[in-house]
Amino acid sequence: MQQTFETWITPLMISGLIIFMCFIIWDLAKKSNAGKFGTIMLFVVLGAGMLGYVIKVVITWLIESGGM
Repeated sequence: MQQTFETWITPLMISGLIIFMCFIIWDLAKKSNAGKFGTIMLFVVLGAGMLGYVIKVVITWLIESGGM
């Protein structure tokens, strides 16, 4: 039961964390009056870590499922 719960809740909680981090980046850009270019740069630079994690999860899933 606990393993099933962890299997379902972990991706949900990580997704929620990523969405919350995107909100934080947007709020930071808004409060600092970054403009369009500054907002894009904030999302690119600060969002790179989140993107790296998502890519890692996808690659791990592909390897485990025999897709590669």
